[in-house]
Amino acid sequence: MILLFIPIGIIVDVSEKIDNMLEHKVPFSAVIGYYLDFTVYFANLLFPLFVFLSVIWFTSKLANKTEIIAFLSSGVSFWRFLRPYMIGAVIICVGALAMGLFLAPKASQGFNEFKYTYLKKGKKVQETRNIYRQLNDSVFLYANKFNPLEKSANNFTIEYFSGNVLKTKISARKIKFKDSIYELTDFVKRKILDGKDILEKETKKDTLLPFNIDEFTPVTYVAETLNYTELSEFIEKESKRGSSDINRYKVVAYKRWSLPISAFILTIIGVAVSSMKRRGGMGVNLAVGISLAFVFIFFDKVLGTLANQSDFPPVIAVWFPNFSFGILAIYLLYNAKR
Repeated sequence: MILLFIPIGIIVDVSEKIDNMLEHKVPFSAVIGYYLDFTVYFANLLFPLFVFLSVIWFTSKLANKTEIIAFLSSGVSFWRFLRPYMIGAVIICVGALAMGLFLAPKASQGFNEFKYTYLKKGKKVQETRNIYRQLNDSVFLYANKFNPLEKSANNFTIEYFSGNVLKTKISARKIKFKDSIYELTDFVKRKILDGKDILEKETKKDTLLPFNIDEFTPVTYVAETLNYTELSEFIEKESKRGSSDINRYKVVAYKRWSLPISAFILTIIGVAVSSMKRRGGMGVNLAVGISLAFVFIFFDKVLGTLANQSDFPPVIAVWFPNFSFGILAIYLLYNAKR
């Protein structure tokens, strides 16, 4: 199934991007590397559906040749008939889990870097507004607007606390990262010592500050490029900083575990749907299976987007499709057994 679908996906992608590739004179080696990453990236993303369709195809052929009836009539129980499917699903899911935790992040990084380096070159960069960050227990910063292309931000403020007491506050109308230092326009520094304020003002000020300006807003795909250990540390750090994208990162983390489980559930549904011989043959089974697959994808995408754009709990958004389809799998399996 993967060998059938991935080449189709590559052909469609090439037809969409060939003009941009020629316009930006993308090296052939970079294109080859991109499509290797493309294959791993989408195989990891869609493998539960590949497993699902494969199970339906194979089991429907058995059912149409009356082989399943022969198995069960000879005294083989339905659970014994199901065992090879479960063993196969476990093997595939363990491999997919390892790929999702370690291999897919590398492929995602290459896949996204190629797009942003070559295909989105020259396009308008979206600015991020109203950024709040907690760098550690005592340092907080704020910026009204951040431009990642220019590496600059407006209405910048950084505050240093000792416990709950403000000790130092630095503000500037504009801050720009340049040659390893920060250039601040309309610089104002306020230090509080023994209840007295000490003010320092300059029109231009070059200085060092305890953060990287890219941390104002990490690239949207950064979570996809980290292995599970790095992603867990990244989420913990971004939670302390009050990142507005924390739900997006948690969705990525939970999906590392939910995708292999979904393949296991879809395997059971595939067997239950296609193990009965139906009038209309394999076409009916595929139609039912593909309909269920579209419903699964619908729930997965809608709830994932809802979690990314609101306060909807990411754990519910990611695991609800598996939970609901798990119940459906038990129901279908019980009926198929009967």
